[in-house]
Parts: sequence; C-alpha cells; structure tokens
Amino acid sequence: MIGLRRFAILCHRWMGVAFCLLFAWWFVSGIFMMYWDYPSVGPREQLQHAQAIDASRVRLTAREAAAKVKGLDDPGSVELIMFLGRPAYRFTDVPAVVYADDGSLQSENAADLPARLAADWAFQPVARARVEDVSKPDQWTLGVRQLLPLRKYTFPDGQQVYVTESGAAVVQATTRGSRLLAELGPIPHWLYYTPLRVRSKLWSRVVIWASGVATVAALLGLIVGVTAWWPSKRVPYTGQKRLHTIFGLFFGVVTCTWAFSGMLSMEPFPSATARSRPPRDSATGRIVRALQPGQPKLADFDARPPRAALAQLGDTPVKRLELTAFDGESVYVASTAGGETKIIPLSGAPRAGFDAGRILRTVTRAAAPAKIAEQALLTQYDAYYVDRHGDRPLPVLLVGLDDPDHTRLYVDPRSGQVVGQHSDRSSFVTRWLYHGLHSMDFPWLYNHRPAWDVVVLALMLGGLAVSVTSVIMAWQVLRRTVWK
Repeated sequence: MIGLRRFAILCHRWMGVAFCLLFAWWFVSGIFMMYWDYPSVGPREQLQHAQAIDASRVRLTAREAAAKVKGLDDPGSVELIMFLGRPAYRFTDVPAVVYADDGSLQSENAADLPARLAADWAFQPVARARVEDVSKPDQWTLGVRQLLPLRKYTFPDGQQVYVTESGAAVVQATTRGSRLLAELGPIPHWLYYTPLRVRSKLWSRVVIWASGVATVAALLGLIVGVTAWWPSKRVPYTGQKRLHTIFGLFFGVVTCTWAFSGMLSMEPFPSATARSRPPRDSATGRIVRALQPGQPKLADFDARPPRAALAQLGDTPVKRLELTAFDGESVYVASTAGGETKIIPLSGAPRAGFDAGRILRTVTRAAAPAKIAEQALLTQYDAYYVDRHGDRPLPVLLVGLDDPDHTRLYVDPRSGQVVGQHSDRSSFVTRWLYHGLHSMDFPWLYNHRPAWDVVVLALMLGGLAVSVTSVIMAWQVLRRTVWK
C-alpha cells in the first residue's frame, strides 16, 4: 500500500504540473457549454433569418415553375420561400431558383448574388460590408470547410456571414456575442483551434491522449486522497494540499468520469463503434426510408395552388412551404419562424401533423417480419430521447419493435419522420458512459429543470476547485524546483 501511494503521489504531482491548467480550462469552458454552442447555420437559423412568404405575389404553380428549368425531369425537393425579397420556388436537388411572381430564373452566376444574400441575412445594407475571399479554413468555417472557397461579409455591427461563391446559400454566420461565447466554451473545451483542427487525425489523438492523461491523473489523485484519509479518517495535510485533498475526495470521482467520458466522445475504439451500427437492410433502416418525404407529383398541387394553401393559415406568417408526399399523399408542409409546422392537404383543413395510425401502418409494413411490441405518445423526454435545450420535437410517437435488437424509434407526427432511435445494438458506451456521464442527460433531471442546472453547476464548480488548487500547488512545486 505504501509503495502504491508513493508511486501515485509522484505520478499525480508531475501530471498535475503538466496538465492542471488544461483541466481547469476544461471545467470553465464546460460551464459556458451548458448554455452556448459553437455557432452554426441550420434549419432553425435559416427560418429565423428568412422573410415571411408574400402569398399575394405568387403567380405560378410549382408545375409551371418547373417547366421554366430546362431538362428538369426529376424536381427532387421543392419549396416555396422568399428569395431576395421575392417569392421563389427552390428545386434543391438541381439546384435552381424560379421566381414565383414572373417565372424568371435566378442566375447562379450573378456577380452580386452572394453580397445580396449576405445583406439579406444580416438585415444590413450591402454597401456597409467588408468582403474577403476565404480559401482556407478559418476558426468559424472548420465545420463547412468542404464547401470552400467561400465569401465572407463583415458588417459594422459585428456580424460575419459566409456565403458560397456561387451564392447558393449562407453556410455560416456569427455575431460578436456568438464568437466570444464560442471562444470561452466550445473552442477551448474541444481544443477546436484552427491549426490543430485542420489536421483531423492529430487533433483526435491530442484530445484522446489529453483526456486519457486527465483520467489517469484524476484516478491517481483519488488513490492518494483515499490512502491518506483512510487510516485515521482525517486529512493529514495543511494549506492548499489540505484543500485539494478535501475537494478531491468529494469531487474526484466525477472529475475522473468526466475526463474518461470526454475521451469516449472521440470514439477511441472504432471497431466497437462499427459493430454497433445496424445493417442497412435492418428493420430500422427500412422504416427510416419508408418515412422519408416522398417525391412530390407537382401536377397534384394544381388542385390547391400555394397561394390558396397559404390562405388556409390566415394571418400566420409562413417562412417556408415545402411540397412533399407522405405515404403516397401529396401535401404541403408550412414552417413558421418559431419552427412550428402545419400540414396542408390538397383537400380539407390544415392539421398539426400526420395521423398516428397512418404512421404506424407505414412502420408496420416496413418493419416486417418484425412487429410492433410497444407504442406510446411521449410528451416528455425519456431515457433515450433527450435534449438539454429542448430543441428536439415533442410530442413524439414511440414505436418499439420485437426485433432482436429491441429497436425503439421516435417519430415526429408533425413531419412523419424518425427523429431519434435506440436499440440494444446501439452502443451502451455512447449513451450512458459518454452522454450520461459527460452531460448528465438523465431524464429525471432534464424534466425537472433547473434541477439539472443546479446539479451540474455544483459538480462543475467542485471539479474547478480541484483543478484550481492543483494549479496553485503546481506553481508552488515549480517555484521550489525551477526558480529556487
């Protein structure tokens, strides 16, 4: 026991000297990450920055608009939006944009298109923007670097908007606030610095090894603290060492599990991860494909043109009107600024979502020979369908199968699509040892916020106290050994 304790003390001391600042940095940045994420442009941001569709200016049907695009045999995904202040059909699989007021095509080669898109997004005049060409990843384009080169527009209020050179889309946007919070949260927490992150393999190894060392250091600290306290049931130290030991005894386990689960987030054991993925022809794969939006038949929508469909919603501002099909039925899906959706059939009144019975029949057909063993409408998150920010849709239809993997699927009735899934084949490591231990995303906490906030903040501050006292002790060691 004495030999183990001396070895643990020696290793823990020098690991602490080398990594204590990083550990403290992780806890501080983790507190910021509880509430703020890395900036990105997704469906929610696109809706927030879009204009409401002016139905009075829509003159063409979708079929008429498709006829304006040469060689458009398969329109793919079709949506009606406001594009640069005008209603327009966007055929995303082509891609092509046809204005719904006069049938003209938007040229992708228009020189001013990227600038106009950026100004439209930022609600700022084009003339006030500073323009840069981005050919190499910078701090904010690491997640979209496959789309480079981009054009970056910086506005006086601090907004930075990145647009594809062709002007096809805004792919990244930041503000002064979002950049500051990212610098305090996700970037230091993930070691998400451009020179390191562009070297994906190196970045992965650095994070894995750093979190691995953190795990070992925390475990050694626990051994030192317990072996010092156990014989007499008291802490035999004074000063910073006493504080560090007390904090370590209280918060050492969670410090260790956080470091270990952080390492698991990088999937250090890829072979196990690969085995956890279900085969393409599994019941899950067939169901997901069956519930995906179908190919719309544009001629069907002539029965209720978009202008008439939008009139069904009265004064509700609609920012996107998708033309799609579900289970062979052509329908509109209208999205508002807050992300709410309405289904507008080609006959009848709008409804909040698709019929649950119809969804279940589609799932039953696709899952065969597996059968539905469980079904329920969830109005709260459960153990395998959770979201700290509350962005994942509720209510959802839970469908459990009697297949060998005991698959659980979560279907959003508003879109008819699978928004979550879990099975015995899914990695236990990912759900509980990573998400469970690292994010504390337990439903009994999430469903009773701010209980989750109080618990996680208390643990974070405890881990920070362990790290800060370690920093102080490391400084004392260095001062004695290097600057004596």
